[in-house]
Amino acid sequence: MKILIIGPSWVGDMVMSQSLYITLKKLHPDASIDVIAPAWCKPILERMPEINNAIDMPIGHGEFNFFGRRKIGKSLQGQYDHAYILPNSAKSALIPWFANIPKRTGWKGESRYVLLNDLRPNKKSFQFMVERYVALAYPKQQMQNSQSLGGLDKLPRPKLTIDKNTQSETLAKFGLQTDSDVIGLCPGAEFGPAKKWPENHYAEVAEFAVKNGKQVWLFGSQKDLQTCESIKAQVSNSEKVTVLAGKTSLIEAVDLLAACSTVASNDSGLMHVAAAVGCNVVAIYGSTSPKYTPPLAENVEIVHTDIECRPCFKRECRFNHLKCLTELSPQQVINGIQKMDRII
Repeated sequence: MKILIIGPSWVGDMVMSQSLYITLKKLHPDASIDVIAPAWCKPILERMPEINNAIDMPIGHGEFNFFGRRKIGKSLQGQYDHAYILPNSAKSALIPWFANIPKRTGWKGESRYVLLNDLRPNKKSFQFMVERYVALAYPKQQMQNSQSLGGLDKLPRPKLTIDKNTQSETLAKFGLQTDSDVIGLCPGAEFGPAKKWPENHYAEVAEFAVKNGKQVWLFGSQKDLQTCESIKAQVSNSEKVTVLAGKTSLIEAVDLLAACSTVASNDSGLMHVAAAVGCNVVAIYGSTSPKYTPPLAENVEIVHTDIECRPCFKRECRFNHLKCLTELSPQQVINGIQKMDRII
């Protein structure tokens, strides 16, 4: 069987989608799985042994480009037996439709009745995003709700492969040592400011880590460089703090996160990467909720406030106070790191 997956556009979602690929390979051991994904997600797919081929998606996120999608679909005709469409948009279902893939599976969304011929109507019966992915692997009649899957703990967890030689080369490239425990901090969030825990709070956590003999590595994209530099500047023994934001590729960040003992992170793609490379994770939630996209790590400590207006799932605070983040104290995250220290 040859399977085509229309993959998610966000790093965290792509990491979580590995649970579907693991399930498909368990159900169909001889299946060959290809995934269409944006260029920035492709390196993640290369660390998933279940994937045969990662196909570059040349059409930008949010761009309709009907004729471009038709051209890609036509080029794939006759190559696949089954397609799984993970995004909810109508445009995401066009390529498998134009490719005339016999079976096209996905959740109901954006009037895709014609484009999908294995339409799943009950997405909201599954609480977690990873459950929604995995449920697609099974026949519709088997999957009525979360109980059909046996609960979150029964699902396969994402696990990105780490090549030790490649990791060693990456450590050497950035002049990094692992002779003392490393605490990774991920203070960015592509989603928006309602996910970003304050810089001064992260700085207090970094100060605590350094005073207790740990190294601190700060991860993120180029957009997070200023934030990370500000955090480092607030730490008294700043030579123990390394800013990696904007300096690594995504795949280098994957290898370096895997060298961390514990990672404290906003609800972001890097949080899910840290979980998938075996880190202990302290997950910081502002406007979003762990009841939808929790980190799927073995050892997790989730911290959030319980103010009335959260979770609102907004990119920006509608009340302009961001209390869900500002009132989440550094000590809560420090307590989580200390708890993980006892596990290590």
